[in-house]
Amino acid sequence: MEGLGCHTLYDASGIPFAASVMFAGLQLARRIEAAEAANARACQEGQPGIAFLEIAGGVAVFAGSESPLTQVLGIGLNGPVPEAELDAIEAFYQCRGARVTFDFCPLANPGLLEALATRGYRPMEFNNVLVKSLEGFLPPATPRVRRATDAEGDLWSRTVGQGFFEQADLTDEEMGVGRAVFAMPGSLCYLATTNTGEIAGGAAMAVRQGLAILFADGVTARFRRQGLHGELIAARLGDAVVENCDLATATTFPGSQSQRNYTGAGFQVAYTKVTLAL
Repeated sequence: MEGLGCHTLYDASGIPFAASVMFAGLQLARRIEAAEAANARACQEGQPGIAFLEIAGGVAVFAGSESPLTQVLGIGLNGPVPEAELDAIEAFYQCRGARVTFDFCPLANPGLLEALATRGYRPMEFNNVLVKSLEGFLPPATPRVRRATDAEGDLWSRTVGQGFFEQADLTDEEMGVGRAVFAMPGSLCYLATTNTGEIAGGAAMAVRQGLAILFADGVTARFRRQGLHGELIAARLGDAVVENCDLATATTFPGSQSQRNYTGAGFQVAYTKVTLAL
């Protein structure tokens, strides 16, 4: 893989993780963003009221006017985006009463950012895209993590939702986000338990052409800082190796505890995306 050079990282417990320094160029960005777009579509496909628009090398997803899954992903990585395609994206959302939100990759064609700025789009949020080479990875034991069973969809959705939304009671729409992930074809969902057996967190993984996407991480507030998120990461990486993945990716808020945990597991920041909205 272009630009690789190996060194060793250690987590807070002094456990070494094999890691690779990776050149985060356009080729890597295309692979990650294409996988994220495919994941977003697979997560919602077949759900009532959902709509998609394949455009500009990516996809516009409508999952409800207030859903965090309603956004444009992966566009602009294969060259300039014509104004007519931006018009089509805006019309796609406006006719459904939803705000237009772009998940913008910094390696997209530079003209796209200028075009969106001219239309009045402004940055709303930043997210770090993290990557880890799985070459030679030997996962540590994860005794507190297991796969969720088919009958545990609501338990998983509630657990992850409570961690992600930072609240005990979830709306039907918030539960619906978790249920869509759990029901997604090919998704692998995990539950973490405390040493006394209490369900404390969960996470998901999907595999897209040898790339493991780690997402939907959530640990209930009162069970944090017990190493459970680290075990959720390690368990998924172990399964990614079994699935013959050569690379893993995850997305976190910059400077968050989640990013700290991923960095401790040997991930590095590939690039920082910005959410743009009118």
